[in-house]
Amino acid sequence: MKVLWVCNIMLPAFAKEKGLPWSDREGWLSGAYERIALGRKNNNIELGICFPGNDMGDEPVCLDGVKFYLFSENTNTPEIYDEKLEDRFRAIIGDFKPDILHVFGTEFPHCLAAVKAFNNPERTLVGIQGVCSEIAKVYMAGIPKQVQEARTFRDKYKNDSLIQQQEKYVLRGENEIKVIKLSGHITGRTDFDKEVTERINPDATYHKMNETMRSTFYKDAWRSVNTVPHSIFLSQGDYPLKGMHFMLMAMPEILKEFPDTKLYVAGNSIIGRIKRKTVTIPDEQKKASGKSRYPLAIRISAYGKYLKKLIRKYRLGSKVIMLGKLSAEQMKEQLLKSNVFVCPSILENSPNSLAEAMLLGVPVVASDAGGIPSMFEKNVDGLMFEAGNPEELAKAIIQIFREPVIAAVYGDNAKKRALLVHDGNTNFERLLEIYKEIDK
Repeated sequence: MKVLWVCNIMLPAFAKEKGLPWSDREGWLSGAYERIALGRKNNNIELGICFPGNDMGDEPVCLDGVKFYLFSENTNTPEIYDEKLEDRFRAIIGDFKPDILHVFGTEFPHCLAAVKAFNNPERTLVGIQGVCSEIAKVYMAGIPKQVQEARTFRDKYKNDSLIQQQEKYVLRGENEIKVIKLSGHITGRTDFDKEVTERINPDATYHKMNETMRSTFYKDAWRSVNTVPHSIFLSQGDYPLKGMHFMLMAMPEILKEFPDTKLYVAGNSIIGRIKRKTVTIPDEQKKASGKSRYPLAIRISAYGKYLKKLIRKYRLGSKVIMLGKLSAEQMKEQLLKSNVFVCPSILENSPNSLAEAMLLGVPVVASDAGGIPSMFEKNVDGLMFEAGNPEELAKAIIQIFREPVIAAVYGDNAKKRALLVHDGNTNFERLLEIYKEIDK
């Protein structure tokens, strides 16, 4: 059986072989790749892999018995569809001659180009990650209209205002819908993505398949004695959908009872200087840590200005610590030091950051939105709150702080569940089952 993967990123195995920069953010792909490549005689799969890359030529590169193909795409503008990609994929498909096309994700132009070039729905398998068509509807996450319409110097210069950001998601969602309609098989992992994809394409076969997380998060376990008292951790907060503004609105109520509370936020900082005292910084990163060539007044976005306004309004200047982009090890280090991990997003399908927190046994609080209810059981594995409701969010966090023993039980329950759901061997065997079902 010949299976052609279409991926969003370059696989680390290829990048390391070629001496190129690489990311481990799709670590589960590497795990599946290693299992297929090393066990290809037993699993009877010949694998080909495509991903974005430049200046490597059109000829495939062979490594570990796998053919790697590169295609040129600007991943910074995923809302723009380039029909020329279809020609590249026709060439790749003509060379590899796959029995099954497996596209990981739906949100990039190459996903649609590959599906159209293959033109064989009954042998096309598409994996749902986010759901752009649904995200576009709620992207603004309840922020005031004047903030939605505001445009800072940065927004004008980059043509990237909040309204433009939402419009880009609309375009990505339109391409995503086309991908789903042209695919005969869908993999998903939540009731939410199942309902959305079945509504778009009721004729497609939906296959439940969980994801495997980055290997780093299967090691070590959260213990309350190792945490910073009353510390809250968010994995991201640089655009409205992620709901950082809800967290800021919840802080005053939390601070009334727990005045030493601190909020730590990872990811791209849009409100100013990065302070990383709580995570280990490799020597090569120390020089650049927290510095920018341009003043904040020039590089701040409209959403960043709104967050800064909320921080001033609620006097949170010393309570919010921006950590910047963290490696997997740094993310784990911060999670293990935190009293609670919070996912305040207005909509998510199945955020990896939440799964990684659960794998470590960190007590979690998350919005009751999208696919999150499929990830853990409310009041058993963690606490949920009504999406977009800062009062409920505050109550949930206060409950975690007040009841540390129960919070630890939530964390233990979540860890047990996550280890089952995200078991690499189980998920790989499920992937092989799906391939066999398609190849009948």
